[in-house]
Amino acid sequence: MSPEVKKEIQLEIAHVLFMDIVGYSKLSINDQNRAVEELNQLVRASEQFQLAEAAGRLLKIATGDGMALVFYTSPEAPAQCALEISRVLKEHPRLQLRMGIP
Repeated sequence: MSPEVKKEIQLEIAHVLFMDIVGYSKLSINDQNRAVEELNQLVRASEQFQLAEAAGRLLKIATGDGMALVFYTSPEAPAQCALEISRVLKEHPRLQLRMGIP
């Protein structure tokens, strides 16, 4: 591999938080849209989401019934984000969410 090509390759470590809405497929289309919109609002209100997004160190990938948040910050960021979201979810009992960090 030439030295010029080696300079262009820059590896980064990503830390991912996966989320999906429980029972999504059983909801009507209108309820599915509302649930996804509600989830988007809750996630965007998260401090970790806002910090990473403002720094340009976040990738949000929609998955239909949820999302994956790819943090290029600290390894703790997805866990902190999940905790923030879980605290707010207590105020939204209709929205049940599964979250995982691989």
